[in-house]
Amino acid sequence: MKRRRFISTALGCAVARASNTFSGIPEDVPIIDTHIHLFDVSRPQGVPWPPKNSAIYKSALPERFRRVAASHGVVGAIEIECSPWLDDNQWVLDVASKDPIIVGTIGDLEPGTPGFARQLDRLHKNPLFRGIRYGNIWDRDLGRGISNPGFVSDLKLLLAAGLLLDTANPDPALIHAVVRLSDRVPDLKIVIDHLPELTPPDNAAARKACDADLGVLGQRPQVFAKLSGIVRRVDGRVPLDLNFYRDRLDHIWGTFGPDRLMYGSDWPNSDQWATYSDVFRLAREFISSKDRATVEKFYWKNSRKFYSWIQRDPSQNCLRCR
Repeated sequence: MKRRRFISTALGCAVARASNTFSGIPEDVPIIDTHIHLFDVSRPQGVPWPPKNSAIYKSALPERFRRVAASHGVVGAIEIECSPWLDDNQWVLDVASKDPIIVGTIGDLEPGTPGFARQLDRLHKNPLFRGIRYGNIWDRDLGRGISNPGFVSDLKLLLAAGLLLDTANPDPALIHAVVRLSDRVPDLKIVIDHLPELTPPDNAAARKACDADLGVLGQRPQVFAKLSGIVRRVDGRVPLDLNFYRDRLDHIWGTFGPDRLMYGSDWPNSDQWATYSDVFRLAREFISSKDRATVEKFYWKNSRKFYSWIQRDPSQNCLRCR
């Protein structure tokens, strides 16, 4: 088994180096995808997401992710919850433990509910468990939660455990709620996922308020953002030209800068709009004009700083990136 793992790792490193050289990314920069989902539709109990009539209703497990991502030089991934079922936190950890391409997981626990502290204490004993996700998902409302003292107290427990909060599916109300949460728990690390998906309000005053909230978050070093969810459907088609998305990406870059932005694909949810190759290419084309130090931060260093993920394979190390 050790010999096979050694051969597999060596081949993986070689593929990653070759892919990075071809893509214009420095060949010794490891790429961490900070936003993928894992689920198995063959389980007897099924899955809460995606629905059976979805185009992506197909088991998404580490080996399948490796097949679509490794050729692009991706050597590790952060798994983000896609189930509100408590037992699925452990299911994901068990699946992740068997494949070193998963360097961390973000689970699902609901702050402000009985048992939160006990479940958090149990799960965070596993070093792969890096935090929880909360936001516009599973009929939850971050803004409403912050009004509950127990909710805020539980997030302080998250902070005390050295863990962090991923948000879900941004809109102006969520962005404002993140500002309020950051006011209440200033040292908690928070990441805004899928920020390119945020649709600015049509109303001028509402747009100004949303931009102001983003500006506030852009000044807070503990708040990060992901360039995930770049592609979207517009008038029945999915543009795959970076120029279509560039203004919004430039705005995000100007807000958070090179030290607090990370690459994420949203695989396999992203398959509803584009292939992994197309998603990766758009992010690569945007970042490739930056200097080497910035590329390193985007693909590797920022995710390590934010998630404190666990290196599980030699290909995930970059001596020049330290």
